[in-house]
Amino acid sequence: MKLLLRFYDINSGSIKIHGQDIRDVTLKSLRETIGVVPQDPLLFNASILENLRYANHPPSDEEIYEACKLAAIHSKILCFPKQYDTSVGEQGVKLSGGELQRLAIARVILKNPPIVILDEATSAVDTNTETAIQASLAHLQSKRTTFVIAHRLSTIINADEIPVMRQGRVVERGTHGQLLEKQGMYHSLWTSQANGREETS
Repeated sequence: MKLLLRFYDINSGSIKIHGQDIRDVTLKSLRETIGVVPQDPLLFNASILENLRYANHPPSDEEIYEACKLAAIHSKILCFPKQYDTSVGEQGVKLSGGELQRLAIARVILKNPPIVILDEATSAVDTNTETAIQASLAHLQSKRTTFVIAHRLSTIINADEIPVMRQGRVVERGTHGQLLEKQGMYHSLWTSQANGREETS
């Protein structure tokens, strides 16, 4: 993810988007094409509305409301005393982890980029909220190239390809079904998480 966004440059080889080396374009144009939902989203010490307006130039209130509905956060915001004028505090300290992640998803929906990176995008939410967000993410990922970084394997089962990494190296690669058939590391992780869900259900 950091290489794709050019926080670092590679020492050899190249990273290309539609055949164009990412080092041959400006950082601004590169990063305008990529939307990121990070594991720990950061917000400005401002209102929810102001934080979401930062995502685009400038979205209407109606567009913001629609993005929040898709991110399964609109109804929650309406329960706050000041609704969309609610201050989120320094770095979003007044919101829960799940609320922060859903606002980050709404920001990417508003940005409408061709490439999306989801970095543990549902790690701070419960199972019911995750189900709602997954439907929103399905909308977000439609007709886009999407990179999903996840330990919670239920979030990636529909991926076209799943590279399984261990100590910085890809040790397995394939679809969810193919990886289960290999009976390798992915299969072990899936079995372990599935058993954990059964025990807590």
